[in-house]
Amino acid sequence: MKFTTATLAMGVLTLSAELVAAQPHRVRHAHRHVKKDVVATKIVDVVDTVYVMEVGPTEVVMVHQDGIPYTTITEGMVGGGAKPWSTAFGVKPTIAPEAPSSSLSSTASPTTLATVAAPIAPIGVPAVQSISAISSSVAVTPTENAAPVASSSPAAQAAAPVESSSEVASPAAEIVAQPVTAAPAIVTPVVQVEAVAPVVQDPPPTTTPVTVTSSSASSGGGYGFSYSPYNADGTCKSQTQVNSDFDKIGKGYSLVRTYGVDCNQTATVLSAAKSKDLKVFAGIFDLTDLAGAVKTISTAANGDWSLFDTISVGNEIVNNGGSAAQVIAAIGTVRGLLKTAGYTGKVGTVDTLVAARSNPGLCDASDVCTVNCHPFFDGKVTADQAGNFLETQILTLQAVLANKNQEIVITETGWPWQGNSNGVAVPSTANQASAIASIKSKFASKPSSVILFTVFNDMWKKNTAAQFGAEQFWGFLGDSPSG
Repeated sequence: MKFTTATLAMGVLTLSAELVAAQPHRVRHAHRHVKKDVVATKIVDVVDTVYVMEVGPTEVVMVHQDGIPYTTITEGMVGGGAKPWSTAFGVKPTIAPEAPSSSLSSTASPTTLATVAAPIAPIGVPAVQSISAISSSVAVTPTENAAPVASSSPAAQAAAPVESSSEVASPAAEIVAQPVTAAPAIVTPVVQVEAVAPVVQDPPPTTTPVTVTSSSASSGGGYGFSYSPYNADGTCKSQTQVNSDFDKIGKGYSLVRTYGVDCNQTATVLSAAKSKDLKVFAGIFDLTDLAGAVKTISTAANGDWSLFDTISVGNEIVNNGGSAAQVIAAIGTVRGLLKTAGYTGKVGTVDTLVAARSNPGLCDASDVCTVNCHPFFDGKVTADQAGNFLETQILTLQAVLANKNQEIVITETGWPWQGNSNGVAVPSTANQASAIASIKSKFASKPSSVILFTVFNDMWKKNTAAQFGAEQFWGFLGDSPSG
């Protein structure tokens, strides 16, 4: 029988890699958080005996320093090269075939004794073969220098971090482990052991769509929304109907976007927006009568342009085959007419981000670069990736602009709640909520740069295969209350 008895005097301690390997629950996630504070350490002498047995277990009598027996335990080794065990720490392990020594780092639980290589003993003192760090009553000092060891063991990953005990054994409680049979002199090297601070694990990422409740969806947080004042049969909504719709929208939004001047919508929406402290992003859809459109907008403003944020000229004209040069010329014409009418705010055109990237002159001619961008139509983007997609696309557009610092506003983006799938883009209420949450999260620092499409379902539109049968179903608040 071979055995080694060691006395551990623990102060500011340095833990070996094997001790860390015996605590794999500390290092599951790649993002590790190590405590930076230093805790005062109490010094305590712990006398312990670990037996490395070749044949079988040995009964050990534990006695106080005064020689009075304290308790009897059984200690030993299970198989050649197996881990040391003690009945003081649980039931005797079942004897099993010898396992490779590397299994210790991947299968040991937090309460398994961890073998620590001892430093070179002082001159004249025999070297210690192994020391077992077993006392949970010893206070240790957290450190940020210990190198954690990753583990793939499910059991180890599920284990809770081990914290240093605040109850430190007093010198009077010092226990000397002695075998019943005669033993050589006790070797008492001083070993410095440094414990690893518990690591807080980050929660695993999730791609499960997060359902947004109606109350949170109606809280705008400074974002804009698009609105079309048409009934399901295509007729114009009255001022009363528009007011009813805006009453459902709720608070927190900063801006409402319209597309044309028909149905007297500039005036009806401007009135409803004023009651909700909203700015208006007004649009001129038809470029064949620019002067008439400007006159309609000017009449609605009635000399007060304070509620107008931007006035756009056209919507996706180039994307639908129109001439970029024609649109740029129209921007100049409208800007001049509006200036004469007393408006000195932002003027530009709205097209798709793809069209603007191919024709950067559209943005160069505008006071603000305004583009529609829908992750759903990409076909390779899931709902929860919508925000990241927008951010990436904006960078590609910014790279081709003459003014790299020009303001860019996403004037349409969202997700349909019904329709046909487009690759991995699947319409559903849960995915719509997930996409909007992703977009809001990504642009939380500047919500005014995003206009959500659209507040209510557009039942006056026609669903087509080109739009994946979803053209009517983009309303994040469902059907409008006014029909």
